[in-house]
Amino acid sequence: MAIEESLTEEQQELVESAAEMLYGLIHARYIITNRGMQAMYEKYAAGSFGRCPRALCCGQATLPVGRSDLPRNYTTQVFCPECRDIFTPRSSRSASIDGAYFGTTFPHLFLMTFPELIPCQTTQTFVPRVFGFRISRTSIYYTNSSSETTLKRRPKSRSIKAASWTAGSVAK
Repeated sequence: MAIEESLTEEQQELVESAAEMLYGLIHARYIITNRGMQAMYEKYAAGSFGRCPRALCCGQATLPVGRSDLPRNYTTQVFCPECRDIFTPRSSRSASIDGAYFGTTFPHLFLMTFPELIPCQTTQTFVPRVFGFRISRTSIYYTNSSSETTLKRRPKSRSIKAASWTAGSVAK
């Protein structure tokens, strides 16, 4: 008699869940080995992990990363070596994978292992403008003070005064 036949459905689900987590954590350790790095290099070169959504990164290939090494905390994100930021992957399949299955170390160790893949830091940055003029760094646009950025409401004008003024001007 096979072991699967002796387990209840609830026990079977628990075993499968634990096996999936164990496989994922082994994967996180495998991809930082020499063999794993080489396999990930080929996937990265093919753009299998997606492209950076930022316009100034010009479609830079991304790498998978976890926001935590502990399972069931966060899903997988993608790291862009150009802007050095993380994003939610476009693929719903990739976005549903536990981030611990890639870990927090992988993309950085990968780029240290293959330094030729580190993109040159561009000096190109987006400059916000209003009617063609740069916004001053001292303006409210750049301040983080909540008292300055809170919208102030205008006092309500009395509609009675407006109506009587209009009626009075018409009667004359």
